[in-house]
Amino acid sequence: MVHAASDFVEDSTGNSSDSTFDPFSDYSEFEEGSEEEADLNFFHNGRFFTIGFQGGYQSFTDVLGSLYKPTFGYGLFLSYFFDLRVALQAGYHLSDHSLSLLDGATGREYRGKVALSRFEFDIKYYINTQNITRGLAALNPYLIGGFSSWTRTYTFDQVAGFVRDSAFGVQAGLGIEIPIMKNKAFIGAQGMYQYISFADKNAPIVINGAVSNIVPTGDGIAISGVIGVNF
Repeated sequence: MVHAASDFVEDSTGNSSDSTFDPFSDYSEFEEGSEEEADLNFFHNGRFFTIGFQGGYQSFTDVLGSLYKPTFGYGLFLSYFFDLRVALQAGYHLSDHSLSLLDGATGREYRGKVALSRFEFDIKYYINTQNITRGLAALNPYLIGGFSSWTRTYTFDQVAGFVRDSAFGVQAGLGIEIPIMKNKAFIGAQGMYQYISFADKNAPIVINGAVSNIVPTGDGIAISGVIGVNF
């Protein structure tokens, strides 16, 4: 290869070097380095998935809050982590509520139970705590939201059999996780607001073939303790 004389310069040691423009001379590995650091941080400090138990207070607002007595709800969940901040969570939850209906049209009172179960699919986003105090950062706060499939089963003391229906729901909330056992497990708390689109949400309840004057409006509220194991 032939070079012009101006392409060669002498350095301080008297050696010649090629000053021809090198398109890779400004190449920087900073971007790849930061990505590699993030990967190493994830493999060292992150989690691939968690298995946990959730249990606590399950209640409802508005009319449903007076019909369904608050009770203990519980369930299991599995979370898969895409990175340090985002996880996909699936869970199954149960609660059994005492039920009391007073039909104002007939003056008759119905007592029984309502069993609620739901499959829940959520996205969890862990808030970046680098710019807050260490005490708050240790709580690992997160936001959670998603959709759910509910099944509701009524049984009445004075009526034979049961009534079952299902509904779609969406939910959102927030929580905290406190690492224990050298980050192999965690304990925490979570609050969730649940919108459930039951078919009779804006229509009177039908009891034993008779239409009552009760319109069961309202949404769910779940406040739970959480314990989990990291893998």
